[in-house]
Amino acid sequence: MTSTRTAPETAQRVTVTVTDGVADVRLNRPEKRNALDPAMFEALVATGERLKTEEGVRAVVLSGAGPDFCAGLDFTSFQAMRDGERLSGLAALPPSDGPAQAAGQRAAYVWAELPVPVIAALRGNALGGGLQIALGADIRIVAPDARLSVFEVAWGLVPDMTGTQLLPELVGRDVAKVLTFTARTVGGEEAARIGLATYTADDPVAAALETAGRIAAQSPHAVRASKRLLDLAGRTDLATGFAEEQKEIGALIGSPNQVEAVAARFEKRAPRFTDS
Repeated sequence: MTSTRTAPETAQRVTVTVTDGVADVRLNRPEKRNALDPAMFEALVATGERLKTEEGVRAVVLSGAGPDFCAGLDFTSFQAMRDGERLSGLAALPPSDGPAQAAGQRAAYVWAELPVPVIAALRGNALGGGLQIALGADIRIVAPDARLSVFEVAWGLVPDMTGTQLLPELVGRDVAKVLTFTARTVGGEEAARIGLATYTADDPVAAALETAGRIAAQSPHAVRASKRLLDLAGRTDLATGFAEEQKEIGALIGSPNQVEAVAARFEKRAPRFTDS
């Protein structure tokens, strides 16, 4: 089944197409390299919040329309900063009880908050805030010639869209500091070597959609439980993590989708999972 959503809050800046359990989400401002402005922040948060409860969505692919993923903040934002203004504060967002509160933080972290896996597919530029949005994904597939940079210091700023907290988890504290202090641009191959990207692909969107399709074919309850557990690693003590493992496995054993997974494998057929 294929459906396209064009709700008012996402029609201009973000598009969403859901096919066979995979939500194809695209930043949609290619003429501006998908640069971030208040409308883009609003659309990203609105889209992520909606997908949290969208029935039938089992995986998400996040990419940019046109040749770039996202080149960072719109130039008008930097011009406003010279006068002490912060345009992201103009984004109209619903209240949040999560750890991310500022508009930029929520635009990035909402993807980490989704209960299903999110795969970012990066082509062209993923700079500054654009890179931080990708850090909210579970997996990052990048083109070999992509350009990634923690670019904020070049504008006299710091990464303030969750990057200071999420980047060290991926590349280590020292590498995160080098990338942040120098604003150096790295290519896709180097990004994969240092852990900034998961792996490279000549067509990262196609590779991301293929991976998302494989995920969507698995038991959605097992995948969601796995994401919850893996996101605890390093963020809680071992006793809590081990206890959560037992809670999740206890809920899965004998559940309809787990029974179907076993039956399908023994019967050598494709499983028929339910999302409810």
